[in-house]
Amino acid sequence: MNTSDKHNERMASMTFASVYPMYVAKVEKKGRTEAELQQVIEWLTGFNTKKQQELIKEKVTFETFFQRASLNPKAELITGMICGYRIEEINNPLTKQVRYLDKLVDELAKGKKMEKILRS
Repeated sequence: MNTSDKHNERMASMTFASVYPMYVAKVEKKGRTEAELQQVIEWLTGFNTKKQQELIKEKVTFETFFQRASLNPKAELITGMICGYRIEEINNPLTKQVRYLDKLVDELAKGKKMEKILRS
């Protein structure tokens, strides 16, 4: 699936700091914790909690965020629909990585077991 250039540029220029509070609110509203969210982010990116907070403070864009990340090799197992897009059909690598993160947050908020979210 080809996402538009405009859509891909918007994904690249969004800051992790601007989205993180929304992730926290989404998972906490459904009874999950910020610590669980941080665990999910660490699984996907390799960034521990301290590094996540540094990236938030630094206000890095998603482009920089994912350039610095060590993406989990099992990330390609993240499939399905998120925000109207089928993840496995997204061609732009950065947009796909952002949608991986969105999907993991969504699964956490929906109450999936951590083992399933982390593709164990």
